[in-house]
Amino acid sequence: MKTYIFGDKRAEAVLVQAVDAHDFSMIERQTELIKSISGREDFAVAAVLVDSWNDDLSPWAAPAVFGKDGFSGGGERTLNFVLGDVLPRFDGKRRFYIGGYSLAGLFSLWAASKTCVFSGVAAASASVWFPDFVGYIDKNPILSNRVYLSLGDKEEKTKNPTMATVGDAMRSIYAKISRRAECVLEWNEGNHFRDPELRTAKGFSWLIK
Repeated sequence: MKTYIFGDKRAEAVLVQAVDAHDFSMIERQTELIKSISGREDFAVAAVLVDSWNDDLSPWAAPAVFGKDGFSGGGERTLNFVLGDVLPRFDGKRRFYIGGYSLAGLFSLWAASKTCVFSGVAAASASVWFPDFVGYIDKNPILSNRVYLSLGDKEEKTKNPTMATVGDAMRSIYAKISRRAECVLEWNEGNHFRDPELRTAKGFSWLIK
C-alpha cells in the first residue's frame, strides 16, 4: 500500500480515503469538488492506494457475490496501516475523517467501529450488502460523532440477490447510527456506477462544511 497526499498538508482537517487505481485517477477532480461544495480549501486528502480492492477492504472473509473474486478479510491490515503509517504523517492538532466509495465506504464504517480516532465517516454508495455487516453494526456501534451515508436510488434494483439487499441494509444502518450520532442518508439518482467522485465529495463536504 502507498499513500499520496493532496490539498493543504498543513490543514487541521485530514480526509482519509482508500482507493484503487481507478479511484486514484479521480482524486484531483474529487478534491476540487470538495472545495466547490464545502466552500473550504483548508483540508488535506490522504489517498491510500490499496493493492487488492476486495482483499484489502473487506472486514472479514466472504465468498464472491459478483464474478469469481471473493473477499479475504484483509481490512484489519489496512486499518493498521492507516493508524500506524498514514495518520502519523500529520503532526500537531488534526481532525481526521475517513470515507470512500463502494467497498471503501464499507471499510470506512467498519474502521470507525474499531477506533474513535475518526471525527466523521463518509460512506458513499457503501457496500453494506456485505455478508453479516448489518448484524455486525448491531453489536459494534460506530464510534464517530458524524456519519454521512448515501446510495443511488437504483442500486437495490439488481438481479443479484445479495446486492439487492443494499437498500434495506442501508436503511437499517442509518436507523441504528442515528440513535447514537449525527447521521444523514442521501439518495442520489442512478445506479452504483454513476458519479462516484461527486458522491464521495458530497460526503466529505458534509463532514467538514
